[in-house]
Amino acid sequence: MKTSFLISRILLVLSTFVVWTTSSLHAAEISVAAASDLKFALDELTREFRKHHSDVKVKITYGSSGNFYAQLQNQAPFDLYFSADIEYPRKLAKSGLALDTNVFSYAIGRLVVWAPKASPVEVEKLGVQALFGPTVKKIAIANPKHAPYGAAAVGAMKYLNVYDKAEAKLVYGENIAQTAQFIQSGSADIGIIALSLAIAPEMRDQGRYWEIPIDAYPKMEQGGIILKWTKEPTNARAFRDFVIGEKGRTVLTRYGFFLPDK
Repeated sequence: MKTSFLISRILLVLSTFVVWTTSSLHAAEISVAAASDLKFALDELTREFRKHHSDVKVKITYGSSGNFYAQLQNQAPFDLYFSADIEYPRKLAKSGLALDTNVFSYAIGRLVVWAPKASPVEVEKLGVQALFGPTVKKIAIANPKHAPYGAAAVGAMKYLNVYDKAEAKLVYGENIAQTAQFIQSGSADIGIIALSLAIAPEMRDQGRYWEIPIDAYPKMEQGGIILKWTKEPTNARAFRDFVIGEKGRTVLTRYGFFLPDK
């Protein structure tokens, strides 16, 4: 009797372990390609999303929107794409690479001139002229060839009639997050970055900024798509809806983004 009872208990434990292991191995995961200006906002939103969808893992890769666009044309293994320029997902959707053929708009990006707190340049007072402070040798911007924030930075400098003077001092980050790192590390003295990075808790005490007037550069409408080849369409839609929903809009506003009309 005791032997039979012991065997039954062992079998119960083993069956429970097998069920748990199998469910763990098949836990849902969505992979997201996201513009670097979203780093802090999207990390926070992912944590909030997981509180309501604990069975769904969200893996986010941050980079330049243009580089992601090139990769996604070759069906890189992502489920969702959040671009800093809505034109990239529109082009992918037009090529038939969007799951629902729907492009969603989630934010309007904003630019600032940013300098480390230790810098003697009074960026808040000088505005764009802070780029030419006596201690400024290098100005960091994102690479305008594939980073929307870099293209916007060039557009802003041209609009404000300072690009020709600044051009020789420019150094280029692969994306807007790397651009901020250049300034933080001292590889550049000042730069033009996303407001969403400048006011994030991780950076706001490290520097000072001046916001570039939003009419000085083309409107930075940011948008995304769910990729046609996703294996997790339901969870991808759930994450998209969370980001563009009320919670997402609240968090994005707090990180300095303007919001598109619903």
